[in-house]
Amino acid sequence: MKVLNRTSRPKVLVTRTMPRKLPENLLWDGDVEDFLEQLPPGPLFDLIVSSPPYNIGKPYERKAELERYEEWQERVLRKLVARLSSCGSLCWQVGNYVADNEILPLDILFHPIMTSLGLKLRNRIIWTFGHGLHTKRRFSGRYEVVLWYTKGDEYDFDLDAVRIPAKYPGKRSFRGPRQGMLSGNPRGKNPEDVWEFPLLEIDDVWGNIPNVKSNHVEKTDHPCQFPVGLIERLVLALTKPGALVFDPFAGVASAGVAALLHDRRFWGCEVNAKYLAIAHKRLESAAVGDVPFRPHTKPLYDHTRSTLALIPSEWKP
Repeated sequence: MKVLNRTSRPKVLVTRTMPRKLPENLLWDGDVEDFLEQLPPGPLFDLIVSSPPYNIGKPYERKAELERYEEWQERVLRKLVARLSSCGSLCWQVGNYVADNEILPLDILFHPIMTSLGLKLRNRIIWTFGHGLHTKRRFSGRYEVVLWYTKGDEYDFDLDAVRIPAKYPGKRSFRGPRQGMLSGNPRGKNPEDVWEFPLLEIDDVWGNIPNVKSNHVEKTDHPCQFPVGLIERLVLALTKPGALVFDPFAGVASAGVAALLHDRRFWGCEVNAKYLAIAHKRLESAAVGDVPFRPHTKPLYDHTRSTLALIPSEWKP
């Protein structure tokens, strides 16, 4: 896997007014709808990827709250799809909306919107992770979903860029014309559609993607930051070098870090000034290959080696 190590720094423009000449890398200081309305007409983006805000802390009752949220998201998505290239992809990373201990998986809400806009679902990727809030009246949530859609049947997809080592590379075909021959691919296997945090076998931990918590190398002040490695795999598989990646809800620009590290361009929008400043700093570091991040290929720490994994004496019979 190639990661850039540049000596010159591509400029990352932070602006709230549309420049006459569109730059390679841009952070829009403001709302995504305002940004899209000021762009020239026609498709621009090769990959649209985001984790839209869904902590809907409005004062009105739940049904109206979700209805307003859905209307807003559909309006934004309609404008985004018009800007997506014919061979491009749209990836929407969502979790569960929770109210009064009842959950609503947001991918259920989003899929009808996506299909109504003519998009085709290629994968429903389950991203599982090992840490999060604990619950007492239901099982603790430990997954989120990436919905990957394309505009048409011809789309960019490079499996070789994201292959992971096979569990049994020495496995051979036991019947048929390839009997006795190696059955796998020497470049590795397909990472499949469940990107998991394994519980037991350390041999399985290669290439898994933990969520960003307090001791994560990427941690910033953003409360719902998604990991660079999650977007890195999407950027590598779904775009070519030089492609334009767009995040309409950029946060601290994890999608942008993944894009710039791999010779893609990045545009993003963010309304929060604090997160915008962090995003700008991270992008400038990523542009020269000097940003703290955890690659999607890095093995997980073997938790069984920690003293915290030992059974406390107070719990022993």
